[in-house]
Amino acid sequence: MIQLSGAGKRFGHKLLFENADWLITNHDRIGLVGGNGTGKSTLMKVLAGMDTFDYGSLVVAKGTSAGYLPQDGLTLSGRSVFAECMSVFDDLRAMETELESLTHSMAELDHTSPEYSAVADRYHRVEHEFRTRDGYSIEAEVGRVLMGLGFTKEDWPRLTDEFSGGWQMRLALAKLLLQQPNLLLLDEPTNHLDLEARNWLEEYLQNYPHAFVLISHDRYFLDVTVNKIAEIWNKRFWFYTGNYDKFLSQKTQRNEQLTAAYRNQRDRIEQLEVFINRFRYQATKAKQVQSRIKELEKIERIEIPPEEKTIHFSFPQPKPSGRIVAEFEGVAKSYPGKNGGADKEVFRNVDFMIERGDRIAQVGVNGAGKSTLIKLLAGTEKVTRGEYRLGHNVEADYFAQDQYKELDPDARILDDLGDASPGRGDTELRSLLGCFLFSDEDVFKKIGVLSGGERGRYALLRLLLHPANFLLLDEPTNHLDLRAKDVLLDALVKYTGTVVFVSHDRYFIDKLATRVFEVGGGKVEVFPGNYEDYLWRKQGGQHVAPTLDDVPGVKAPRHEPAPAPKSAAATAPANGNGSGDPVEAKKRLNPIKRKQMEDRVHQLEEEISRTEASIAHLETAMQNFVSAEDSQRQSQELDQHKANHAALIKEWEDMAEALQGSD
Repeated sequence: MIQLSGAGKRFGHKLLFENADWLITNHDRIGLVGGNGTGKSTLMKVLAGMDTFDYGSLVVAKGTSAGYLPQDGLTLSGRSVFAECMSVFDDLRAMETELESLTHSMAELDHTSPEYSAVADRYHRVEHEFRTRDGYSIEAEVGRVLMGLGFTKEDWPRLTDEFSGGWQMRLALAKLLLQQPNLLLLDEPTNHLDLEARNWLEEYLQNYPHAFVLISHDRYFLDVTVNKIAEIWNKRFWFYTGNYDKFLSQKTQRNEQLTAAYRNQRDRIEQLEVFINRFRYQATKAKQVQSRIKELEKIERIEIPPEEKTIHFSFPQPKPSGRIVAEFEGVAKSYPGKNGGADKEVFRNVDFMIERGDRIAQVGVNGAGKSTLIKLLAGTEKVTRGEYRLGHNVEADYFAQDQYKELDPDARILDDLGDASPGRGDTELRSLLGCFLFSDEDVFKKIGVLSGGERGRYALLRLLLHPANFLLLDEPTNHLDLRAKDVLLDALVKYTGTVVFVSHDRYFIDKLATRVFEVGGGKVEVFPGNYEDYLWRKQGGQHVAPTLDDVPGVKAPRHEPAPAPKSAAATAPANGNGSGDPVEAKKRLNPIKRKQMEDRVHQLEEEISRTEASIAHLETAMQNFVSAEDSQRQSQELDQHKANHAALIKEWEDMAEALQGSD
């Protein structure tokens, strides 16, 4: 559909990328990745026709329709939510109006007249196109998309002007999905979505009938939606087959190959330069010297770019608290109603206990009360009824979504951080700021001139400089890129205190949470484990609450429930004495045999890892055509590796199942 050839783009004096060759085909599902400032959003605008390349060519196939969703900045007004979405189908609604008019005309005309025949013919042609384009189901489709993105039926008649910027962006996304362009361009589409809406969007994109390119800092979202990765790195484009997880492993291999090629090239250049310098003035060696000079001039230098900036941060480990960190007993929270109306109830009769070392993720739809619960735990809001108790030696620190609003906009970053951290020298402070991507002259900027993301990142750093044993974090990952999230995640995993956090990043929750608090309907339900465990219990019939399946036409998040464990009493046959008492169903292994099987499992895991690396290497190599014979050989090798991989997986599963059954 779209082809780039030798394309390049500058931003001022900075070169973003050059010599870009890229073909986007009809059903590509592409994740566009790269560091901040590499030109991802700029490229999306060019693909959408809102900008142009500085050089190179862009060819768009006839009939290509591109739909673009920016990160923010879109506002809609003057119509209700439902009417705004229905405006996408203005042409179909015009056809519907024409069909009604044609129906009236046919009722009034003589069935034997030529006029009736012409009107009937027009009616059948219009009705056929209307039906082919699903004109009879547009209202149901609008409702399905709105419900999936978190708009309740009560929201539908409300004016779009009443909604905040985040909900405005949801509405813009809804309109784009309803349009179904054959090239969907999404720049951070999950920025304003809660987990439930993200889950719905994941499944929608998996079933999307056309191509899409998306930018996202949500690693899990990329993993389950894309099958190709395009990376802007070192001012060039690099392409990978597979999702984000596969991309990471392939990129590691690529970097190793690039480094090896760089070293080999440097060795060759050094050899040539030594020869040239040694024999430059010897007439008998003039021909060889000239030959090596020409070779040296033809070498296209391999560049190793500087290391990408990342946040390297370790929490100061806090003093330990008591075993019980916080406790709710019969807690209720409500706010006074507007204009004397009924009070708005957020929580009623909530009981739970938080223990030392817990890492608790709060989940629930936007507006369910997650931020309110964090504020209650932080003490910035008071409970309406019930009792909230903090444990022995508990010190709480609270990071709010709008934490930066408490900062002095006229203070310079370096000075403000020094005031917040007395005793630390400028060198140490600048090192800390560098960890959070504030370098060089950035440290002298006033807080007021920073972007919202920069201020949020600085506010997080400012909070983390003070050790506390009870961290309350409301969307700490909102303004961090993928690499920064990984570093923050690693630091939180190693943190010895207690954490309660709100995040809409599925990967972050899965890796960090040890418990999940589901907030909604005035209740807080507690689930052990991470988000994956929470979903299993929700779908397995435990603690069942309303899901998107309860909404007509909306599918629930796509996750296969794990089989529920069965007790020995439920599965074991009656014993020989006819008593019906349960007998031991599991077969015990000889310790030596068990050790051999465990060793084999580890060996299989290593072999599987090596085979996957070989498959990824071959898939990458096959992207660069050398010859038909070479491609055929690589294809045969790839098939053999995949067959070996399947056999290894089968043996590993059988061995693991046998070990599990003998526990």
